Amino acid sequence: MMERFTKPFTQQEPIPEEGIAAALEVLRHGRLHRYNTLGDEVAETALLEEEFAAFTGARYCLAVASGGYALGCALRAAGVGPGDRVLTNGFTLAPVPGAIAAIGAEPGFVEVTDNLTVDLDDLARKVGQGAKALLLSHMRGHICDMDRLMAICDAAGIPVIEDCAHTMGGAWRGVPSGRHGLVGCYSTQTYKHMNSGEGGLLVSDDPQVMARAILLSGSYMLYARHRAAPPPEAFERVRYETPNVSGRMDNLRAAILRPQLAALPRQIERWNALYRTMEAGLQDTPGLQLTVRPAAEAIVGSSFQFLLPDWQACAVETFLARAAARGVELKWFGAAEPQGFTSRHDSWRYAPAQSLPQTDRILAGLIDMRLPLTFTPEDVALIARILRAEVLTVAQSGAEAPVITRSAD
Repeated sequence: MMERFTKPFTQQEPIPEEGIAAALEVLRHGRLHRYNTLGDEVAETALLEEEFAAFTGARYCLAVASGGYALGCALRAAGVGPGDRVLTNGFTLAPVPGAIAAIGAEPGFVEVTDNLTVDLDDLARKVGQGAKALLLSHMRGHICDMDRLMAICDAAGIPVIEDCAHTMGGAWRGVPSGRHGLVGCYSTQTYKHMNSGEGGLLVSDDPQVMARAILLSGSYMLYARHRAAPPPEAFERVRYETPNVSGRMDNLRAAILRPQLAALPRQIERWNALYRTMEAGLQDTPGLQLTVRPAAEAIVGSSFQFLLPDWQACAVETFLARAAARGVELKWFGAAEPQGFTSRHDSWRYAPAQSLPQTDRILAGLIDMRLPLTFTPEDVALIARILRAEVLTVAQSGAEAPVITRSAD
């Protein structure tokens, strides 16, 4: 009998009981706004910022309304403005170039490698072409050689802002993701590593950048109520010239997140067990190429990607349909039209059209899936068996067979 998977790919675990209790307390007293406190009460949002700063090893942290807001706020705080050129990965999600375009800057795309990280050779060529900053996307949790990347950007004198939406808790050579560049940005949207529906966090060691970010987020003159913040003198220099672009996190979301932060190391272990199970199940599948994860990279395996290199589009579509019929929900970054959360650089028409032949080749065969913690290792082993069988079936199907010109890695 043909095996079939029956669990949804979008179902998250429930909020921890400690988070539910903390949220109820906030709801009962009604002080949801982060600056609405009584006496010497410390807001849940301020406590979350302190705890996340400690988790990442950063001096300062700011909690905001979304990961996308965090990116735009970081760019503004770093001095990026209208007309500036900001580099980013050719393979990422729309909020990344969207954050650049939303402040009037121009996205410039850098090629990516078969391992889904930014191509450092292409970056080295493009940093000297008038770039004001690099908004680096650790897309789908893949971290490049951050030592070499920082050397390239430092030599060119351009700041690095890290989009860590998919790498909260990850690291490169022991340095937490988000701690190499000027600012690290994180998301707490439902499908990320902590779930508050929407939400975001910024970290930095730069007092002027963080002072501007706090003012931008809508602190008014209440910045002294932040605990993971620069000293008051950092605000004196910028408080009259920094616009208020309100995007604060509220105490309800912070209350939900604090217990999740405490549990995050254990959750990462569970994600990585799922990831390694999938990796083992798909290893050596003819026509399927796995990404290589360097030993220096500490991953958070909350999603899984593989390539169908040199497959014809009709063969990829057949494979996706057959997998879906057996209950396995996949995303394809090579589709001609954007679907759901999935799009590619030529769909982002608020950015100038750019030639990225290497990235286009990779996206044409790039398959993506979530690994939620509602799955067990046995679930993932079943998914891997289904995927392996369907890749082999389509590869042997004759008229719709893929063109395979190289062996799997």
